[in-house]
Amino acid sequence: MFRTIKSSAVIAVCCAVASTGLAGCKDEDDWDPLDSNAGKASADPFIGTKKFDVGGKAVNASCSGNVAKGEPVIVLMHGGGDSLGKMAAIQKTLSKENRVCSYDRLGAGGSDKPDGPQDFSSSGKILTGLLDHLAGSNPVVLAGHSLGGILAARYAPEHRDRVKGLVLMDATPPTMIGDISKAIPKTAKGPAAEVRAQNLAIFHGQNPEKLVITDGPVGSAGDIPVEVIRHGKPYLAAIPQYGPLLEKAWAAGQRTWLALSSHSKLSVAAKSGHYIYLERPDLAVRAIQGVAAQASR
Repeated sequence: MFRTIKSSAVIAVCCAVASTGLAGCKDEDDWDPLDSNAGKASADPFIGTKKFDVGGKAVNASCSGNVAKGEPVIVLMHGGGDSLGKMAAIQKTLSKENRVCSYDRLGAGGSDKPDGPQDFSSSGKILTGLLDHLAGSNPVVLAGHSLGGILAARYAPEHRDRVKGLVLMDATPPTMIGDISKAIPKTAKGPAAEVRAQNLAIFHGQNPEKLVITDGPVGSAGDIPVEVIRHGKPYLAAIPQYGPLLEKAWAAGQRTWLALSSHSKLSVAAKSGHYIYLERPDLAVRAIQGVAAQASR
């Protein structure tokens, strides 16, 4: 995600707040969700907010709406620097017709902090353990914004048995590190240089989740329904000199996510910046409900 900060013209790619560094302790990769709660037959039907023990960590989750056997559970995934509270309004709207849950990743909101650096694999293990509680044997539709979008997109191809639909709302592109490095050269000065340095630091783990983001090819999740929504307001163009290149790279990155499925589509949220589910909740709700309906067939 990119966010313009007027006072310094610094823009963040996937996190609104960067932490001061990494702490090296226990690696979450040492934990295997299959050793404990995996494969639960039924979901916890709670309504409200609840913390679950997942791999020895407290993970904060919120659920609303009714559980229907065999119907998909929608799981909302927030962007970097945010928490599940930011998605409360869209969760409430969706819960009128669907079972909807959201959660704070380790290092975010009400969940525990990670012991050390995280990556796609360790973050995915936490999600797997949590889904055993939230969805049980029901299929899942993941709807992710920004950083939550890239995490959902990386998770789905490896979990086809569970993830039956995806909605990516201005998801961080799969080539973002390379895109920034190419669009803003090392020789850049002023605000653009700050953008480059801070965003690369964030991707290297200097963020509240201590999550290290890497570029890579897009995997296939088969033929599940996938809807990719990108922002319509060219807010990245505000970056002096290099903004137009970044806008172009971001748009290309959104198209790249279409390779996730043979049943994917791309739409543009006109009059919306990065926070599509806040600025155009009508579009976000329509997309999520549409994918959920297809996933239930």
